[in-house]
Amino acid sequence: MTDHPRIPLAGVIGSPIAHSKSPLLHGYWLKTYGIKGYYIPMDVAQADLKEVLHALPKAGFVGLNVTIPHKESVLALADIVTDRAALIGAANTLIFRADGKIHADNTDGHGFAANLRQYAPDWAPASGPAAVIGAGGAARAVVSALLDAGAPEVRIANRTRARADVIRSEFGARVVVYDWVKAGNMMEDAVTVVNTSSLGMVGKPDLRVPLDALSPKAVVNDLVYTPLRTAFLEAAAEIGCTTVDGLGMLLHQAAPGFERWFGKRPEVDQHTRDVVLKG
Repeated sequence: MTDHPRIPLAGVIGSPIAHSKSPLLHGYWLKTYGIKGYYIPMDVAQADLKEVLHALPKAGFVGLNVTIPHKESVLALADIVTDRAALIGAANTLIFRADGKIHADNTDGHGFAANLRQYAPDWAPASGPAAVIGAGGAARAVVSALLDAGAPEVRIANRTRARADVIRSEFGARVVVYDWVKAGNMMEDAVTVVNTSSLGMVGKPDLRVPLDALSPKAVVNDLVYTPLRTAFLEAAAEIGCTTVDGLGMLLHQAAPGFERWFGKRPEVDQHTRDVVLKG
């Protein structure tokens, strides 16, 4: 009788999930590196989340990516939560450990910073203030990453100010909240400007924040990647800013999970981008 090794399985859970590019990305990496493994999209209802999480390791799953609406809920179901996931208040990566424990992490901040370092090599986040538009889960990851990178001040504006005030209270005095009507003012002398909201995405309202105070020396990033070149990025490019689209964050945030599950750190290169864009 032959003893076959167990093929590692991973996947992404959310609802809906059909739109996710993660299976395409991880499938490409598995094929590229000749790894015997599979990555599967799973539409899981909120009511079934706990049962599914505890059943999957028994079926050979080594981990999961987590997307809407489960990124907050999985924290309560995990046995181990990293400090950054706890601070952000959400997890996007789960590791099913050999001892049976579920380990929850958030790699969105890593993905954000790695994307800027790859496509804006002169980015110097510690050299001046940052301005962040939006106050959702992605904003929390970006604020955390900017503070870790040494930004002396992170300015934030959101259509509902209360959500920005919560981020200020949790992340500390280096975060400064601006009223939404004054969002354009926070661009002044900012070296990093990030749209973390869905404004400007296909099917969403336009991002209407004045850019008069934006310096041409700023690095401007939009987490939106549909369209890849948003009107916000186009306007910043006309001013002379270095602009970075949001696709790279999606690619880079996936790499740490792939490495933990399949034992290989994948490279995020132009061909990886092309595969995901064409898919």
